[in-house]
Amino acid sequence: MDQKVIFPILMGGLVVLAILRRVRRNIGRQPVQPGMMWFRIAVLALLGAAFAFGALRDMNLFGALLGGLAAGTALGWFGLRHTRFEHTPDGRFYTPHTWIGVAVSLLLLGRIAYRFLVAYPSLQAAQADGNPYAAMQRSPLTLAILGVLIGYYVYYYVGVLQRSRSDARDAP
Repeated sequence: MDQKVIFPILMGGLVVLAILRRVRRNIGRQPVQPGMMWFRIAVLALLGAAFAFGALRDMNLFGALLGGLAAGTALGWFGLRHTRFEHTPDGRFYTPHTWIGVAVSLLLLGRIAYRFLVAYPSLQAAQADGNPYAAMQRSPLTLAILGVLIGYYVYYYVGVLQRSRSDARDAP
C-alpha cells in the first residue's frame, strides 16, 4: 500500500474516533470533572489563539474565525440554558442538550470529511509546496467552523463549571 495513502487514512480514523467520543459526551448524564474540563478549555483556547495568530495575515480568515467564535459562544449560551444540573451524594452531574452538542460535533466532522474527500487533491498539491496544511489554513469556512467548535465548548465548559459550583453551594 502507498505510504501517501496510509497516513491520511490513519489520521482520518483518529479524527473520527475523537469526534465520536466527543458526540458520546453530549448524550446523557455526565459527571462534572473540573480538572478535565479546565484542561479542555486551556487546549481549545490555545488552539484558538494559534489559529487567530495565523489568520491575522488575512482579515477574511480572521473575520471568519471571529464570526465562528461568536456563533459558537451563542450556541454555548443556548446549550447551557438547556442543560440540567444535579447535585447528588454521588457527585455533581449535568445533562447537556443533546442536539446542540451533537450538531456542533457533526458540523466539524462534516467539514473534515469534505476537506479530506473532496479537497484532497489540493492538499496533495499544497504538500508538494512544503506545507501540507496550507489549503486548510486558507479556508474561511473551515476556520469559521473551527471557531464555532472552540467558542461553543469553551463557553459551555466554563458555564458548566460555574453553574455546578454554585448549585453545589446552594444544595442542602
